[in-house]
Amino acid sequence: MWEYTDKVREHFINPRNVGELEKPSGTGDVGSITCGDALKLTLEIDENNIIKDAKFKTYGCASAIASSSALTEMIIGKSVEEAEKLTNDDIVAYLGGLPKEKIHCSVMGQEALEKAIADFKGIQIIEKEGNVVCHCFNITEDEIRHAVSDHGLASIDDVTGFLKAGGGCGQCHENIQEIIDEIKGDLGKKKKSASKLTNLQKIKKIEQTLEEDIKPALKKDGGNIELVDVDGNKVVVRLQGACATCIKSKETLKNHVEAKLRQKVAHDLIVEESLL
Repeated sequence: MWEYTDKVREHFINPRNVGELEKPSGTGDVGSITCGDALKLTLEIDENNIIKDAKFKTYGCASAIASSSALTEMIIGKSVEEAEKLTNDDIVAYLGGLPKEKIHCSVMGQEALEKAIADFKGIQIIEKEGNVVCHCFNITEDEIRHAVSDHGLASIDDVTGFLKAGGGCGQCHENIQEIIDEIKGDLGKKKKSASKLTNLQKIKKIEQTLEEDIKPALKKDGGNIELVDVDGNKVVVRLQGACATCIKSKETLKNHVEAKLRQKVAHDLIVEESLL
């Protein structure tokens, strides 16, 4: 039995801002009613880019309702720029925690907010890269790889709890298990090989991976990337073209660039964007 904080219970029993704005400035739809949780977030944004109102409709569990309610409370009164910085970890912290099996509810809130802001700005969100593994929740192989390697997920239940992947029809369970097994094996190999790389070898391998595995995918969407510096396990890059202004740039860095460099070069690399 899952244990919920008092704040989760309170937002579940008395959810705030339930409904849908008639003429929203931006709308974000995520999830799938067919397979489980779904969320629709509508925003009213004034001429000063302040979020004046937010309403939600959700189909899901107590955690989904509480996360959605908390999200609206957190963003009303904030500027769009402030709201863009909000992450699912912020929603979890606001609620005082969520069971690990329900973290995906906060992720759904963050994704709905990103889509609603993108809709307000008239930005077309670039489709996810990589093969879709969980078709019920449109979750890709890259997303699962990133979650497994970065958060030490060790089972299908862990992945479902974190991403919701595998929480629908279950037909993807075999593929998810293969990804987990592969990453466990790769991490062991990478730990051994990484220690043998000199700094020069590491930089050359990073450059090679950028040229052969990362830039081609970014260029398809009108973007590009430049290596700025390598300091220990920190890789500093500069996004260019469409990637530089894309609302999903942070996810591109984590889910594509960092994940690929960890896979090809060293498991402990951290990718950061140059602000200069």
